[in-house]
Amino acid sequence: MRIKHFYNTMHLPRLATLLCLFFLTFPFVSRAQFTILSPSAKISLVTIGPGTELYSGFGHSVLWVYDPMTGVDRAFNYGTFRFEEGNFYIKFLRGTLPYSVSVSPLSYQIAHYQEENRSVSEQVLNLSIPQKQRLYNFLENNYLPENREYQYKFFYDNCATRMTVALKAAVGDSLIYDGYTKEKLSFRQWIDRYAFKQNPWADFGMDLAIGAPSDEIATPEQATFLPDNLATAFADAKVKTATGTAPLVSATRPLFTASPPPPVSPFTPTLVFWSLAILTLAFTYWQIRANNINFVFDKVLFGIAGFAGWIILLLWFGTNHGVTGYNYDILWAFPLWMPLIFSLSKNRKPGWFQYLLIFYAFLLLCATGNLAKHNLVLIPILATLIIRVYYINNSLSKIPQKEVAYGSGVADTKNH
Repeated sequence: MRIKHFYNTMHLPRLATLLCLFFLTFPFVSRAQFTILSPSAKISLVTIGPGTELYSGFGHSVLWVYDPMTGVDRAFNYGTFRFEEGNFYIKFLRGTLPYSVSVSPLSYQIAHYQEENRSVSEQVLNLSIPQKQRLYNFLENNYLPENREYQYKFFYDNCATRMTVALKAAVGDSLIYDGYTKEKLSFRQWIDRYAFKQNPWADFGMDLAIGAPSDEIATPEQATFLPDNLATAFADAKVKTATGTAPLVSATRPLFTASPPPPVSPFTPTLVFWSLAILTLAFTYWQIRANNINFVFDKVLFGIAGFAGWIILLLWFGTNHGVTGYNYDILWAFPLWMPLIFSLSKNRKPGWFQYLLIFYAFLLLCATGNLAKHNLVLIPILATLIIRVYYINNSLSKIPQKEVAYGSGVADTKNH
């Protein structure tokens, strides 16, 4: 009994103390895999300017953790994808291509962006030591193999928006952050600001692909899907301190300044489609004056329009992008033109084709309400289609309803 009593009185308090120490230190044990930053550590938002490729045309953002005392030099990049991914292009088009976090020293990344002639700037974040540690831990936790992949959403979840998520997780209620408040534009207008001047063909393609959700006005925080807007939002943000508030960004400096890009080629969609409209008008005028009935041009033209319509339908219903639905370009890029246009012949006409023309003329009229979507590039496209609809309709009365009887020279107009 005495031995048992001695064990209870001597070992239980010690056991209780050890348990208390374990639970008190458990949060730190769970984070032991991450380096403890020194007071000399800094964390910066690094903003990379737009590149010439479509995927880089809107800029890029990374968070850089640098600590000269511990040797930490890790730039966290949320915009990494692999071309070796199976079914790469199908996944890219469907919006299911996995993006992931990659990490490397910033100097390696800057060298890459210098080769691409893209400007790089740094904004040092004014964070306390505990806030830096929480932010660093958050980033390292995201980099774990089980966490690093995510489903990329161009407007809503990308390399820039993830910077804000990480910052809020580290700073919490101490952050005073309003997003980008300088302007209010729709997502499409933000895209146009970059793509229309840098790569007009890419801008036209993106405008063709995205639908009505892209015309919603982006909120101040949503507008930070663009890295330049994110940098401005960080510059305007503040953090609460023991003595009041302070700017979130303590210092800004350029790391590399790009040389001016070459001028954009004059071979733009505006030039091409207006030239096509003028040539179509001249060709149609000649056909009418010469009483020439030939639909080869129309089969190519409306076949392309129909094919574009099928692509729009695929993006609308077969992808996970979230912004390619409700695309009203389907009005002029009418999918059923492919294959219905091939039923038209200069020797005979389907009885229902004129009703199709009337219906399509109505669609073209409705499509004029969508002109601004393409920075008015849609005007010559609609003009070209209207000209050829007029030509086809004008030619229908000259085409027999049925095949000409062999050797008679007279069309069979009887009803059967």
